[in-house]
Amino acid sequence: MDEVDSALLRLLQLDGRRTNRDMAQELGIAPSTCLERIRSLRERGVLLGYHAEVDLPSLGRGLQAIIAVRIRPPTRAVIEQFQAFVTRMPEVIEIFTLTGTDDFLLHVAVRDTDHLHSVVLDKLTERKELADVRTSVVYGHLRKNVVEPI
Repeated sequence: MDEVDSALLRLLQLDGRRTNRDMAQELGIAPSTCLERIRSLRERGVLLGYHAEVDLPSLGRGLQAIIAVRIRPPTRAVIEQFQAFVTRMPEVIEIFTLTGTDDFLLHVAVRDTDHLHSVVLDKLTERKELADVRTSVVYGHLRKNVVEPI
């Protein structure tokens, strides 16, 4: 990673739809160099893909929550089965697998508190491997738009 790679990553994270020509001009490099650098970033696994960010309330999912989950017994098979289950839940938008007291943090986006209540009581607590669950409503969520190399 050199300065040009870092600058390209910054530009792409701010706007993944920018044209190759536009980025090359801003960085003072040839369009062919810009294209080759981006191709190299993808091949090295630095750039994993491009996505469209959506507004959750516009999709009828205006309430977000973090659900901390503890699984018992904490075996690989049980954890993998639970992870596969929550991956299929449409309400779950992110899954964090952890060490420590909790095994998972589930980031969910739902319609309202009734929907959240249903997710916890009707879906999660029905799982026999679930030992503990704690739910926290998200008041606000900030994400850095650009992640720089350290």
